[in-house]
Amino acid sequence: MNGNIRVGNLFGIPFYVSPSWFIVLGIVTLTYGGQLALFPQLSGITPWILGLVTALLLFASVIAHELGHSLVAISQKIGVKSITLFIFGGLASLEKESETPLQAFSVAIAGPLVSLLLFGLFTIIGLNVALPLPIAAIVSLLASINLALALFNLIPGLPLDGGNVLKALVWKITGNPNQGIIFASRVGQVFGWLAILIGGLAVVGLSPIGSFWTLLIGFFLLQNAGNSAQSAQIQETMNGLTAEDAVIPNSPIVNQDLNLRSFANDYVIGQNKWSKFLVTDDAGNLLGAIATDDLKKVATSDWTKIQVKELMQPNPALTTVRSNQTLLEVVKLLEQQRIPQLAVVNENGAIVGLLEKASVINLLQQKALFKAA
Repeated sequence: MNGNIRVGNLFGIPFYVSPSWFIVLGIVTLTYGGQLALFPQLSGITPWILGLVTALLLFASVIAHELGHSLVAISQKIGVKSITLFIFGGLASLEKESETPLQAFSVAIAGPLVSLLLFGLFTIIGLNVALPLPIAAIVSLLASINLALALFNLIPGLPLDGGNVLKALVWKITGNPNQGIIFASRVGQVFGWLAILIGGLAVVGLSPIGSFWTLLIGFFLLQNAGNSAQSAQIQETMNGLTAEDAVIPNSPIVNQDLNLRSFANDYVIGQNKWSKFLVTDDAGNLLGAIATDDLKKVATSDWTKIQVKELMQPNPALTTVRSNQTLLEVVKLLEQQRIPQLAVVNENGAIVGLLEKASVINLLQQKALFKAA
């Protein structure tokens, strides 16, 4: 899975770690192991072992955070494809979006709530349980990290949880999930540029706050927020278009009464685009299909005597969609059923034309060029 390593399974959810995760694991282990070495009661490799344990507990907190999202999603009958740990934290990959703004809000807020609960738990343990100083320091760190994890993720910009909360709120107000994504993505881009500015100034020594890590996080936010906005804008565009808009010009459709000579002259000879044509009656109803290779079955001298309907294969296996269906629905159907093309029919069932992924892409490119102009 994109070079990630599978490490286990919980609640039916596969867990993966990115190779980049091991870099952070090593950095945290060395950094905190060095801090624990300052405790006189720890000697030898003990501080480094505790540093590794601390690093693993920190990532366990990230997993708990992502499980919060995942379990709420599962309660909404949304499948969870995986949870992956990577250099910037964790990611729960869901099979689909929530169906309502409230459900989307519930999934988004669940992760930060889990982190806040862990912060409260570790704080209570630290304040009420007598622990050796090194262990107390680890518990205090876990409390602080979970609080930071909750607060950072509540920043109101995608791809962070706060961005998904904002998306749900805008969705509720506008009634349009794509508008929620676009707005929250733009806010995420603002925070991304802000983090890049702060991190960049810190790297060159012009700011007392921030670090190189802040700079990397800024680029991460900027890239992912931009991708979310672009995807939402494409979906919004497709919602405003219909299947008929993406029909292939001069789709391969012929009338049943056409003789083979006319069919060959007008549609086949000198044209290599189509190897198969749909056959319709005068009302445009689909009757069958004819392949250009079928012409070889008939002597050319007989082409004027035989009509297309006599050579066609009846009942072609072809999925149809209504011409007024949104293009977004059509694209989802193409993806779900993994079919190369669809027949578009009007309200009377007459064939309007064929539609395929390439014609959808061409239409979207034309719309993008029109907007740019």
